Amino acid sequence: MDGQGGRTRRRGEELIKAIHAAVLEEVAEVGVGRLTMEGIGRRAATPRTTLYRRWSDPVEVLLDALYHAHPVEEPTPGADDLRGDLIRSLRLMVDWMLSPAGRAVAAILTDPQRRPEVSKALYEKVFAGRGGTFTRTVLRHYAEHGHFPARLLTPVVADIGEALVIKRMFDTGRLPADDDLADIVDQAILPAIGLGPG
Repeated sequence: MDGQGGRTRRRGEELIKAIHAAVLEEVAEVGVGRLTMEGIGRRAATPRTTLYRRWSDPVEVLLDALYHAHPVEEPTPGADDLRGDLIRSLRLMVDWMLSPAGRAVAAILTDPQRRPEVSKALYEKVFAGRGGTFTRTVLRHYAEHGHFPARLLTPVVADIGEALVIKRMFDTGRLPADDDLADIVDQAILPAIGLGPG
């Protein structure tokens, strides 16, 4: 506290975390098209001038927050549990979808007024910038360790798991349970790279 009954002034990492949390909440509520520095600042209880010192516009704030909140699967170092790592990567995706960052990405991708450059930046600066996501990270790791030919890791194969998680969610209205994730791995991803479960 400042000794006068005022608030403690946030600085550094604490302030950045508050701004990141604010922009994720704001975009989920108002969409990308109505995202403003004023709205982010109000939600973060910080002046717009503070935001402009670090970012040039609200989309930059959003992409920075998403980059820092985006999980990256860490496969087993010894590359000895492909099936388990794939199931864990899909579980990580499901958990992320429920997080503020996952909800913010859903708001971006489903916004009817979505600007194409925002979607492109999302893929380039967040997903690719984090080194690949979910099953792609795992499959690349195992291909590099010689468990299956790298040529089989096509863009379609890399996206099978994520696509089926989203389809299951649309079809059933709920996120897949662990048994569903195991079925996706056993019946779709492993056969696509020429391997059976286990």
